Amino acid sequence: MRVTNAAASRERRRARLELAKGFRGARSKLFRIATEAVDRAMRLSTEHRKLKKRDFRQLWIGRINAATRAEGMSYSKFMAGLIKAGVTLNRKMLSEIAIHDPAGFKTLIDIAKNA
Repeated sequence: MRVTNAAASRERRRARLELAKGFRGARSKLFRIATEAVDRAMRLSTEHRKLKKRDFRQLWIGRINAATRAEGMSYSKFMAGLIKAGVTLNRKMLSEIAIHDPAGFKTLIDIAKNA
């Protein structure tokens, strides 16, 4: 009797097609095309996890810049002043303060100006 590896092969293909669920057309139906699509998606997901950090930092800096300019100060002078004053808030928290607590942010601007 001939022994095949059919069960394992079928499981391997099923698992790969499961990963391709939600892709358009043949990319979710045909094994070979799905494999290439999944490989690419996995490769790009690593790259995009890194890019997401860059994008968010850029967003926070833009928000802080807008808030500081409304108070008549530039972003770079504000950050330099905070560093001199020994304030160790990260950009994410600074942008949240700028949005949700304008009075508190004004206090931070005064601290930066005095430093």
